[in-house]
Amino acid sequence: MVEADRGSLPFALIHGEALVACAVWALGEAGVTPVDFTLPWEAVVEAGQPYVLHDPLCPMTPASFVARCVTEAVARDVVVVAVRPVTDTVKIVADGLVGDTLDRSELVEVTSPIVLPASAVARLDELPSGDFATLAAQLATRFPIHTLEAPAEGRRVADLDDVRVLEALTLG
Repeated sequence: MVEADRGSLPFALIHGEALVACAVWALGEAGVTPVDFTLPWEAVVEAGQPYVLHDPLCPMTPASFVARCVTEAVARDVVVVAVRPVTDTVKIVADGLVGDTLDRSELVEVTSPIVLPASAVARLDELPSGDFATLAAQLATRFPIHTLEAPAEGRRVADLDDVRVLEALTLG
């Protein structure tokens, strides 16, 4: 569970529960043993298992999707990165001037989880970053990457307004 450098937002409530608790429950329901960054990397490597990074800022990611990501990572021996389509308009800014609009069909937002197969874990001296976008970019320079589109409820929240939107999306 990656909660470092996320401020207090992982402890905000959604459906009456902390975001981090919801994310941990999804891991458990997916059959993944939750660990945090206090576990020494050597112990992770020694376990010889895939390593699942789940972000509490994607608290409603379904356990079935987490399990699918693990299955894909193991079966294909690739790093699996969950993504969501970009829906905002993205502009190029150069020399302080707003320029062309990027084609958002070519863009994705990294969400959660990121799953490293055991073979990738064994080749790393440490986890390069706890920031999911940075980590995905760094891993892509060393390992084959397979992206899977996360369901809408797997979206990342950035603030309390996003939490309220996600809560409304996941009612019922």
